[in-house]
Amino acid sequence: MNNLQPSDPTSIGGYPLLGRLGAGGMGQVFLSRTGSGRLLALKTIRDDLSSEPGFEERFAREIRNSDRVRSPWTVTVVDYSAPGRRPQWLATEYVPAPSLADWVPAHGPLPRNALLSLAAELCGAVQAVHQAGLAHRDVKPGNILLARDRPRLIDFGVARAADDSRHTRLGVSVGSPGFLAPDQAIGSVAAEPADVFSLAAVLVYAATGRGPFSRAGEQIPAATLLYRVVHEEPDLAGVPPELVPLLTACLAKDPAARPTAARLSGWLEERGGRIGRWPEESPTVLAGTLTEAEHSARTVVDIAQRTVAAPVVGQEPSPTTRSDTVLAAPAEPGRRGLPAWLLTAAIAAVAVVVAVVATVHFGAQSSSAESSPSGQGQPSGSAASATEGRPPSASAQEPQETQEGDAVELKVVQATFELATGESVVAGDRSLIMQEDGNLVVYDQDHKARWAAMTGGEGNSARFQADGNLVVYNSGGQPLWASQTNGHPGAVLVFQADGNVVIKSGDTALWATGTNH
Repeated sequence: MNNLQPSDPTSIGGYPLLGRLGAGGMGQVFLSRTGSGRLLALKTIRDDLSSEPGFEERFAREIRNSDRVRSPWTVTVVDYSAPGRRPQWLATEYVPAPSLADWVPAHGPLPRNALLSLAAELCGAVQAVHQAGLAHRDVKPGNILLARDRPRLIDFGVARAADDSRHTRLGVSVGSPGFLAPDQAIGSVAAEPADVFSLAAVLVYAATGRGPFSRAGEQIPAATLLYRVVHEEPDLAGVPPELVPLLTACLAKDPAARPTAARLSGWLEERGGRIGRWPEESPTVLAGTLTEAEHSARTVVDIAQRTVAAPVVGQEPSPTTRSDTVLAAPAEPGRRGLPAWLLTAAIAAVAVVVAVVATVHFGAQSSSAESSPSGQGQPSGSAASATEGRPPSASAQEPQETQEGDAVELKVVQATFELATGESVVAGDRSLIMQEDGNLVVYDQDHKARWAAMTGGEGNSARFQADGNLVVYNSGGQPLWASQTNGHPGAVLVFQADGNVVIKSGDTALWATGTNH
């Protein structure tokens, strides 16, 4: 997630915007919430699409149609824009999980069993769409979320609304080059066989890290990729041998020659790919990523609700409407990275800024959210600029116990403070540990891990710096992860009684682990 831009609205359709989840071919995707605190992915539609004759009617019709697909693999449509409103938008439930498009570059192709399980689940998802008399028309890695219980297939209502003859006459192919079927690429209105083709292309990507019509590491124009889709045979090198015949059949140029999703599901089951096995077969490291994402999401809701509910001294509390009173802070010029939310009551004069960290960027609710591998490379956004080369060590100050009021803050750590491998700082029954395996972890009183930076490696160290940034470095001094809170000299790291580790500047919270319990 990224900060809102200065040009972004603070709310759409009465829903406050909390941050950017990413952008896709259809428009921008924002994180939002309902009045009760339920998190939403709110997708706006590009103006050029909305201005197309008949698009608004098709959009409303297809969203209503897509709501007929009530399956375990889809997300719930919560709300969408009224006729005549601009921008047009669609709000669905937010799934705190990375997309397949984010996961594979960060962690590599899926192991065989996870691949078979993913294939079976996605066949179930596509079947559910087809059984409702619909076609998705944009099955691609960015539209597949790797949730804990099963993958989710998202975004088909918008894709269907855009994919009709008006757009193909204008030379616009709706879908993603390299994953859309040749019948889509040449301008036909895509139907069920096109989804099967796209599903097979997605499985090649999950198995190899590239699409069936691209080479590893190459950057080619979309037109060249579309030409290959239409005229060349797929490259299935690296696909498990037992899947090659199945995917070859699905990638046939002739739509009539492709199997149905139901037939493909039967073939997969014969090879061990069964629905319901995803929690056991999914990559082990995914569980930790999802736990952190879920904690982060809960923290967003908790902080927003507490802020909205807090009355202002000298004024009567006001009721909360659907739009609530949560506004989002624009990004500082030149800065990108994980989100910072400005949470404020409408009648309040004092704002509280909170940034919630996730080690994977969950633009997963869109096709182009960025990702960075855990445990390697540079942190994104402001962390990279703040830690360009390791700063010289400053003398560490001892953590200070605080006894103010009801002892809300148990311990305050002032910069510069460093944790070498194996070292920890303890506050009451909690501890922040730089582990031997390279992970920075918060443990509770039962020694249960409540949060982790997921920066595995040997010889890592964590430093709370004078610029207000908490950074994990590898043994070579390269930053692996950062709290994105640089630019706040004098900030402190606080262990709170609610279980959170928080970076604060004065009374302003800049970042929290989301571990309150």
